Amino acid sequence: MTVTNPAALPTPVTLSARLRAGTQDQHRRAESTPFITALMGGDLHVEAYTDLAVQHHALYTALEAGGRAVAGAPGGSIVMPELVRAAAIDTDLTHLVGPDWRDRTRVLPSTTRYVTHLRRVAVTLPGFVAHAYTRYLGDLSGGLAVRAMLRRHYQVPDEALHFYSFPTVTAPKVFKDGYRARIDSLPLTPLEQDQVVAEAQVAFDHNTAVFTELGDRHLPRS
Repeated sequence: MTVTNPAALPTPVTLSARLRAGTQDQHRRAESTPFITALMGGDLHVEAYTDLAVQHHALYTALEAGGRAVAGAPGGSIVMPELVRAAAIDTDLTHLVGPDWRDRTRVLPSTTRYVTHLRRVAVTLPGFVAHAYTRYLGDLSGGLAVRAMLRRHYQVPDEALHFYSFPTVTAPKVFKDGYRARIDSLPLTPLEQDQVVAEAQVAFDHNTAVFTELGDRHLPRS
């Protein structure tokens, strides 16, 4: 009988590690779109950011509706009130545009497709986790830098930057580590974990489509 040395066994790969590795290419494409590059470089205008916020409001409204459906099911602890963003974006748009901002702005076709997809998949635990991972961890990781950039380049006041403020998250790194640990402990089968990674790639592709359409609207034409 051959005895296997436990130390020689492969270390299990966590779901959060698989998500990070499995979405690197899609993440890179999304954040390097011309619209995001120009916005972060201060080459656009506050109207372009406002348009992005309008799309975000539609997306987070759909995602967080899915979260409410998932919250009562096994694994529902991944739905965390500290992360909800739709109400904060509503406040920002009210300041940027006015209380009638819904009547004065437009959700793009690419956003509508994204929302339709979210309404279908985010009511399941694998679907919600995939899209929550791509959105919320990105908000926590880059939020402070984006907030500073919007203030510096476009003079966006704090009253219109609630989206990037997490007042109940006092230690973002600790919170993110805990969030990844929650992802890793979810009651998902191996097949469902594969579905989460694949769906996270889809999420980044949808984001890239939205950024591309925003670029068509706001980037200077050569």
